Amino acid sequence: MKPWIVGNWKMNGSRKMVREYVPAFLDGLLESGELAARVHVALCPPFPYLGEMSSLLTSYPVRVGAQNVNQHENGYYTGEVSASMLSELGVTLCIVGHSERRHGHGESNALIGEKVKILLAGGIAPLVCIGETQAERDADDHQRVVEAQLESALQDLPAGAASEILIGYEPVWAIGTGVNATPEQAEEMHGHIRGWLTGRFGSGDGATIPILYGGSVTPENARALMSRPEVNGALVGGSSLKPEMLVSLLQQSLS
Repeated sequence: MKPWIVGNWKMNGSRKMVREYVPAFLDGLLESGELAARVHVALCPPFPYLGEMSSLLTSYPVRVGAQNVNQHENGYYTGEVSASMLSELGVTLCIVGHSERRHGHGESNALIGEKVKILLAGGIAPLVCIGETQAERDADDHQRVVEAQLESALQDLPAGAASEILIGYEPVWAIGTGVNATPEQAEEMHGHIRGWLTGRFGSGDGATIPILYGGSVTPENARALMSRPEVNGALVGGSSLKPEMLVSLLQQSLS
């Protein structure tokens, strides 16, 4: 399976950063030979910079992703952004269910399921984030937690929709802490998620849905994590904010 590397800038960046970052990142990809052909790459800046990044990446094999979407197509939802608005800006991927949205903004499993459906209807691939807290892992409840998150996010999907979805496993205790899951922990959970997906969608789509690992991914640990068979890519936070670091991470993930 061709791996994915998705850079989540979170609430960081500026127009100046976008204009400097994109050329430097593209130069790094070109200097790395066949790197761009061997991996799917997406960059997810904050909402205000999506249009500018899309225009700079036209004709290049790098997707532009969003970090969130509203579950409604339009209406009286001040401050919100719809899937069709994202599409107009060239967005083809969108993160939903990130733990910072679940725990910081009270987003429920059911709400995330609604967002998955609105994105699929708009032709945008949902990157569905799931993951347990430290307390849930300590209580040996981590597998049940991610199963419940998957169940709500992926129920009642249109026929064939599974092939458009990506999963991001991000243990909450590893996000922004500098403490990532060990390759063994990632492999165990990704294998469990794969089993759930094949049970729900069959050995066709269920076996080909990419499962990305996220949580303090760096160029230093990417190789060990990505060497595991069921780790199909990485959702990268802080290490995606500098183009040279993200290029290095890409190189390490494929070596």
